[in-house]
Amino acid sequence: MTFDPKLTSDVLPAVGVGVAGAGALGGSTTLDPPAKKEEPLPRQFGKYTLLRKLAAGGMAELFLALHKSVAGFEKLVVIKRILPQMNQDRQFIDMLLHEARIAATLSHPNIVQTFDVGQVDGTFFIAMEHIHGEDIRTIVRQMKKKSVNELPLEHALHIVVGLCAGLAYAHEKRDISGQLLGIVHRDISPQNIVVTFSGDVKVVDFGVAKSLHAGEESKGGQLKGKVPYMSPEQAAGEEIDWRSDIFAAGVILFELTTGKRLFKGATEYDTLKLICETEYPMPSDVAAGYPAQLERIVMKALARNRDARYQTAREMQADLEAFIRHERLPVSPVSMTGWMQSLFEESLEKQNADLQDIKQLADRIAAEYPSEYAPASTGSHPSAQFDQSKTGGVAPGAATSIAPPAKRSGAVWGLVVGLAVAAAAAGLYLWKGQGQTTQASVPTATTSQAADTPPPAADPRGAIKLESTPSGASIWINGDLRKEVTPATIDHLPVGQDLNVKLSMEGFESHKETVKLERAGDTKAITVKMETGSVTVELDILPEPTIWVDEKPWKGDAKKITGLSADEEHKIVVAASGYVPKTFTFVGKQGETKKIKHVMPKGSDAPLPEKTSKGEPTASGGTGSVRVNAKGSHCVNVTINGAAVGPTPAIGSAPAGTVRVTCKREDGSSASQSVKLEPGGTARVSF
Repeated sequence: MTFDPKLTSDVLPAVGVGVAGAGALGGSTTLDPPAKKEEPLPRQFGKYTLLRKLAAGGMAELFLALHKSVAGFEKLVVIKRILPQMNQDRQFIDMLLHEARIAATLSHPNIVQTFDVGQVDGTFFIAMEHIHGEDIRTIVRQMKKKSVNELPLEHALHIVVGLCAGLAYAHEKRDISGQLLGIVHRDISPQNIVVTFSGDVKVVDFGVAKSLHAGEESKGGQLKGKVPYMSPEQAAGEEIDWRSDIFAAGVILFELTTGKRLFKGATEYDTLKLICETEYPMPSDVAAGYPAQLERIVMKALARNRDARYQTAREMQADLEAFIRHERLPVSPVSMTGWMQSLFEESLEKQNADLQDIKQLADRIAAEYPSEYAPASTGSHPSAQFDQSKTGGVAPGAATSIAPPAKRSGAVWGLVVGLAVAAAAAGLYLWKGQGQTTQASVPTATTSQAADTPPPAADPRGAIKLESTPSGASIWINGDLRKEVTPATIDHLPVGQDLNVKLSMEGFESHKETVKLERAGDTKAITVKMETGSVTVELDILPEPTIWVDEKPWKGDAKKITGLSADEEHKIVVAASGYVPKTFTFVGKQGETKKIKHVMPKGSDAPLPEKTSKGEPTASGGTGSVRVNAKGSHCVNVTINGAAVGPTPAIGSAPAGTVRVTCKREDGSSASQSVKLEPGGTARVSF
């Protein structure tokens, strides 16, 4: 199989559950702006209470959250919330909702469950099962910290058997009409396999999964997933099927049972060549005394020709279980539980204590939100509803949203919602042949009641016709991002109330306008000429830096940045080799010129103190915690104010104030960041 080196540019990094978020620096545009504060937590988010941030990437954040409901119901969940700047990225929103559509169809002990999807204050989110455990990558790092040199064979096999069981279920999943969904995960890797502290194995993150009904094809030249765990056909950009996941499971099995990486080149290009062109080593070549029967299983899963591999994950699972029985290995969730809890004993105690403290705060916040039992607000994005034709599941939009009457008790309202859901369930569409459906009738209380009750009046609706120059502007109505772009006609809009309309486009000023549709059938026309962004930033940075503006490299004048949109948050990052980088965030008014003056300290020197608006150093005192993670790479050693704390993920304490964090990478290079640490607080840094 040949390998195209151009494919390396298409590898997409993924945000794993175990990746901690970064605490971004920022502030005003005066000399040496203060650090931007982290979002205060706990806080209410629709019907959920966000307890603490678990992870952050360039597109989304993960939060541990509490869902409280009637009769003392409480459940921990994980909220995946997209970042504000991604609300304008229709492709990413569609990908998020595609993930939810696929994951919502899956209900299996070895797959993380998706409970909810929607919008709160115009922000899309997915609510997922909370897994109290650690991914394989974190487990291996913890083993190194505790000088545990070998993963017991029974635990390695327990993990891979659980992985195969979850994959078999997903690969064989059918919709309600019996049609195979053809789900392929595409990113089976250590970061996406979690072992719970109760000994269960969970496959997570179907964010890059594909299915036959996803409306998205896996085209040649597009790589999705993590390179060292790609199948040869995936690495070569060819069409893939479920056997690609089986190959990745074989890589996991090889590495867990030998303790050695299988495909690890100096670069991604070299790794892809190892997968596509070289002869794979036998497990017995790297681990003396490796069982011959297990080696045959590993090499069958790793067959370069997919027709020679296991044709189903269930076949691989069956062979592994046969080997376990033959060798009489003590494989069980019970033994896995004891091993996991002993490995993470110290961190478990701290997690439990921290959670109790957060829970007390969350209870006080929840008491101030009597409306928390109502469903989370949903937006008008058409893709926000599950598509039954794509997933075989039931669209949440099939049930009518009913607002609870005033002063109705929680128990009674729970009964009303239950009856409404039951009524909606009774009205499911039944498949009748190719593309035809009939709807089951819903029994009414009595025939006379139905005859005496007049049909409800049609809800009056109107439309807005939007055009812009240039075209392609994103459309927002009442804070919700629409799927359409200009030119477009948005119909089914309510009449008799103000509609806040916004058009936005990168590099242009946002246009905002309030309109009201007076009567049913009204159509309002809005024609806008988008004006070039009017905010200018003048930079006086020493030494002369490399500049990123809103996550993109700036190719223009290093002294002046022009064309930024007003009333939108922007982020400017300046960096130079050997110096501590700096991040500035600000919101400019129309026509405003911001001035930023800053001298970057050398990486080996203490960074400059943060300043208040009066130019005085910020007060310090006490200590706090600093959590450090790395995305897309690994820090072999992290230092916090010069004190080594080990590899990522790492945590250490430091005096409150400005803290310098340095990451030394595997290739010998290093990078540094400074972060503001509040007394008794926790700061997060990501490299």
